[in-house]
Amino acid sequence: MFQNDRLNNEITLFEKIKNLDYILVTSVILLSIVSVFVMYSTDGGEILFHTKNHFVKLSVFFPLMIFIAFFNLKFWHNFSYVFYFLVILLLIWVSFFGIKSSGSQRWLDAYLFVLQPSELMKVAIILCLAKYYHRLKIENVNSLTSIVVVLSIILVPIIFVISQPDLGTSILIASSGLIILWLGGVKIKYFIYSFIAFLISLPFIISFLKPYQKLRILTFLDPDRDPLGAGYQIIQSKIAIGSGGFEGKGFLKGTQSYLDFLPEKHTDFIFTLFSEEFGFIGSIGLLLLYSIIIFRIIRIGSISRSNFARLFCFGYAFAIFIYIVVNLSMVLGLLPIVGSPLPIMSYGGSSMLATMIGFGIVLSAKINHKQIIS
Repeated sequence: MFQNDRLNNEITLFEKIKNLDYILVTSVILLSIVSVFVMYSTDGGEILFHTKNHFVKLSVFFPLMIFIAFFNLKFWHNFSYVFYFLVILLLIWVSFFGIKSSGSQRWLDAYLFVLQPSELMKVAIILCLAKYYHRLKIENVNSLTSIVVVLSIILVPIIFVISQPDLGTSILIASSGLIILWLGGVKIKYFIYSFIAFLISLPFIISFLKPYQKLRILTFLDPDRDPLGAGYQIIQSKIAIGSGGFEGKGFLKGTQSYLDFLPEKHTDFIFTLFSEEFGFIGSIGLLLLYSIIIFRIIRIGSISRSNFARLFCFGYAFAIFIYIVVNLSMVLGLLPIVGSPLPIMSYGGSSMLATMIGFGIVLSAKINHKQIIS
């Protein structure tokens, strides 16, 4: 009894430092270093705007990740619903007072940087649902009431994000939410029924898409139909990746990137630049680094005594996996362009902030892996 009380109390700073997952921390550091060099390459081998800002954000958000890790796991459990509703409020705020750019209204002026609340929702949705299923009795998991509540938690932010409009991020939020439903024990038949209903309603959904979204789907099906317009990005991306070959052209020697054939090379198409310069070998190395990160998150979840920690870790590992798969599939022409950044590698403060918060909570789960949350 005394031992259980000890495990649920705040542990010392020395124990927290000792219990950190140093493999995960080291992997994040290595990925961050690689991202700075790649961002340096996007600036043409000079320390310009993107390189400076990316480095500054890493310098702020990495210590933030460690700071978050030192919070007791109970804090994140208690704060889950609050975090979710705070992000909902930010999504509402951005709908009225957000910054407009390229026909979208997704950003808020946070003075130090521009904040995209939908990126924070990727973490908030997992945190919120992990707490919901942690407290839900097994016999109530498949009840109509619980399913309606969970779907409402998922659909509310999606509606706000789609209205911005940002279809890609809304799909990623939905994916993160649905995996928690599956991990929480919702029967597979509900997923099958939902998938059939989705297929039936697909023509109606497409009819509500904006013209540029429909154009992206048509371009995905046939990029060569408009090689100098809608299909330009994906065609140039494939050329760049293919030109990298097995060993790559070398650091700062990517011709597609340096001759400015490749648009958005610092954001969604960062992997294309990396692949051209470091080739198949470098790409495999980068994917191996991501695999280690995902494996460590799953490992932390598997040793956690708290169901809340397990649900969050497994859900977040799946989310990181989906972000990577969607980004790589997008630049390889296997999926339509949906605007999905590659975690840490892509330029963008909101995406990096959300990713580091997620990693911080995972590290908190590792530090407090013996803790039981009632």
